Amino acid sequence: MSLENSTVVIEFILAGITDDSQLQIPLFLVFTLIYLLTLVGNLGVITLILLDSRLHTPMYFFLSNLALVDFGYSTAVTPKVMAGFLTGDKVISYNACAAQLFFFAVFLIMESFLLASMAYDRHAAVCQPLHYTNIMTPRVCSWMVTGSYVLSFLEASVHTWNIFSLSFCRSNVIDHFFCDATPLLALSCSESNRSEMVLFLLVGFTVLSSNLVILVSYLFIFVTILRMRSSEGHQKAFSTCASHLTAVSIFYGTASFMYFEPGSRHSMSTDKMASVFYAIVIPMLNPLIYSLRNKEVKRALKKAVGKAKSSLRFKI
Repeated sequence: MSLENSTVVIEFILAGITDDSQLQIPLFLVFTLIYLLTLVGNLGVITLILLDSRLHTPMYFFLSNLALVDFGYSTAVTPKVMAGFLTGDKVISYNACAAQLFFFAVFLIMESFLLASMAYDRHAAVCQPLHYTNIMTPRVCSWMVTGSYVLSFLEASVHTWNIFSLSFCRSNVIDHFFCDATPLLALSCSESNRSEMVLFLLVGFTVLSSNLVILVSYLFIFVTILRMRSSEGHQKAFSTCASHLTAVSIFYGTASFMYFEPGSRHSMSTDKMASVFYAIVIPMLNPLIYSLRNKEVKRALKKAVGKAKSSLRFKI
């Protein structure tokens, strides 16, 4: 559909990851597998935490919310990508595009705030172990998560309004595989300097505030570890923080640079590859990162599997 002379766009066409017809089915299978692993991994983590009373601690409360967020922002993107590979239908309505951008932004922002909350939790566990239960009370944890959700919804609302207050009249083809801010800015025929500045400030606030909490928390953790005299204490402290540090490094290593350049300087092919990783692959990796190195999660999983086997044997 040509929209060169139109002032209203009622739908967009997603360019997708590739136009190679021979790759459509293989990519559909790969993305389906990734999404299924994301679904099973994150919902499995949530289920284990709910069922095992030994995991009803602040750390796992935050982890269950992180798993929910990972499932959410993968679901905001991946099913539409899979449908495009399978059917070739890459059309998305104007409202659906806005909704996709909004929910993706909500979950992405929430991920940043949750990682910061988990850093503070690790700081309390390592630096003030004797007062940990008094610091990280259920009430405090609930307020931290609730505040993160409220702030994420407010910021995502401004973010979505900022992008969709622009006019789209030259073309309706989005050079991306989902409705993200950068390709939409590039597509707009409005003056986008204001919108780019708003985007920069919103992302800057999220990244800088969450990273400040993470950096300060780990600065105190590092100082505390240096003061420990036993190698056992060092090992325990590093083990406590290793999974979180890995998740933070992967998340910010692929996502941050995406939004700190004006749209005119972006390479869309590079953005697509980075977006595949942080929007689709990272939500699959986080359950593995927090499970493979975690004895308590492994113990809860073995217990759940054992109960399931016993139940099946009893029925048979």
